[in-house]
Amino acid sequence: MPELTSAQYFTVYNILSLAIASMMATFVFFALVRTEVSIKYRGAVSAGAMVVLIAGYHYFRIFNNWEASYHINPSGGYSPTGLPFNHAYRYIDWMLTVPLLVIELVLILGLSRKETGGLISKLGFAAFLMIVLGYVGETDRVSQTVVSQRGLWGTLSTIPFLYILVVLLGEIRASMRRSSAQVSTLLRNTALLTLFAWGFYPIAYMAPFFGLTGAGAEMGLQVGYSVADIIAKCGYGLLIHAIAVHRTEEEAAV
Repeated sequence: MPELTSAQYFTVYNILSLAIASMMATFVFFALVRTEVSIKYRGAVSAGAMVVLIAGYHYFRIFNNWEASYHINPSGGYSPTGLPFNHAYRYIDWMLTVPLLVIELVLILGLSRKETGGLISKLGFAAFLMIVLGYVGETDRVSQTVVSQRGLWGTLSTIPFLYILVVLLGEIRASMRRSSAQVSTLLRNTALLTLFAWGFYPIAYMAPFFGLTGAGAEMGLQVGYSVADIIAKCGYGLLIHAIAVHRTEEEAAV
């Protein structure tokens, strides 16, 4: 772990705190509004609640680990205590939450039960594979070239990553054609948010290849991952809930 200035340390400290609060607040919201949607779409809201609950727990662990990894030094900066920062917390979280995020979206696309089950199985496995392969590369935090263990496993992880995006975006477009104007707009926004939030992770993963190391890179990585998680879990879940509510109202009216 690199030496940090007070501003760098507390920037990460505060963004981790914000992530915990965001995840817990979103979980409470989902628990309170779950019955607003029909049984057909309640699974999507429940999956969203599970995502932010799991993420909130892991962010609590990350926050405590961050505190324990640093102590203030005589100059007013922060030095490593010698306790390693456990980057695996994020990957364990993603291993559980990314398949659930996929399930959330599939459940509100308006597909048949058979189509829904098949899509969840394929995308859920691809999501799990993507995280596992990425974690193997993440254990190499020294290499700064693409031709390395990090580069190899990162490339392998990109294959299921692209597969998930292509399939999901294709299903979203198909669902938009079958949906009302309001739901179609929400689905489009969900697709854009997915591209924006998910697009950050491979960029952060490749940071060492561009020579981004040291205190500034560590702060940027932790802040970037946290902001992306808040958007990809809380913001994404709220959009899914809005789609579920609109579909419930439309189907009740019919």
